[in-house]
Amino acid sequence: MHELSVCLSLLREVERIARENKAGRVTRIAVTVGPLSGVEPDLLRNAYPLAVAGTVAEDAEFQVDVSDIVVKCSQCGAESPAKPNRLLCGECGDYRTNLVSGDEMVLQSLELDDIGTATAG
Repeated sequence: MHELSVCLSLLREVERIARENKAGRVTRIAVTVGPLSGVEPDLLRNAYPLAVAGTVAEDAEFQVDVSDIVVKCSQCGAESPAKPNRLLCGECGDYRTNLVSGDEMVLQSLELDDIGTATAG
């Protein structure tokens, strides 16, 4: 499952941040996933418990938000929302657009606890 490897990569970053901040545990992880990112939010949520088992984030709440697809028209310059299968300008209808957002997966925030209690490992 692709989402498990994505979750494991995300967890490596979470653990690095927790270690840098000397956090004993992570209580919340929030990510944003774009519809064109290649990551399925539901599968990511299903893979999460496997990835965090036995880690500082084992009991952390996992929030996955889905971002909007936004395109910028190279003809009229407008930015507008678009659908995954129709990346057309919402103003003039032109097909010559550039993706502004919708293909990303971003670690938005972490909540850390027990700061200063983590042991070196």
